[in-house]
Amino acid sequence: MPTATAAAAAAAGAPLHVGSLPGSSSSPRANRHRHRRQLRPEQRSAAAAATRREVSLLLSSSAAFGSFALSFFVPAPPSKSAPPEFAELPSSGGVRVLDLRIGSGEAPSVGDEVAIHYYGRLAAKQGWRFDSTYDHKDSTGDSVPFVFKLGSENVISGIQAAVRSMKVGGIRRVVIPPSQGYQSTSQEPIPPNFFDRQRLFTTIFNPTRLANGEGSTLGTLIFDIELVNLRHQ
Repeated sequence: MPTATAAAAAAAGAPLHVGSLPGSSSSPRANRHRHRRQLRPEQRSAAAAATRREVSLLLSSSAAFGSFALSFFVPAPPSKSAPPEFAELPSSGGVRVLDLRIGSGEAPSVGDEVAIHYYGRLAAKQGWRFDSTYDHKDSTGDSVPFVFKLGSENVISGIQAAVRSMKVGGIRRVVIPPSQGYQSTSQEPIPPNFFDRQRLFTTIFNPTRLANGEGSTLGTLIFDIELVNLRHQ
């Protein structure tokens, strides 16, 4: 019999059709998922604990990388100083940030149009990078930033909370809990690649894993965000 960790891994890796996403039509494969044998309570608990351990390890390595990356942008602290740590943003619903570079430009206000570059990673997939604006190129080969209106309900709350307290030129690593991440498949930013988009959303909204009690970790996101510029409205 497979272990609980193996069961969780199988559920995470099982390819689901778009029809399995919230709000989409059912499919034969989706019906098969509904009739899949349910895990016993102790197995669900073990699977959820395994996922939490994976996320914890990932965030620990992420913090270590943040300390390493910080040395490229700011002078190294004295040897006796404590390494930089993530700080929770007030009234953000649990969004945590680590500043890799402090910006020297303006700070945005709600209603401003902001442009950001980002790397987006999914903690439940061992830090798999599902999208990067640096890969979005225009006709001249330049990277195209993600532009949105600060305060828009179309953009996930965690990104907005992080950007709101940045300054132009700043770079920030952001850990976004599921409650402040994707709540639907229509929220932005949306990966332009179909397969990346499908893998992202079928992991976050996986009905089997959600039923096994993994909802507190499945949608955890890690974004590296650079505030490129802003325009007051």
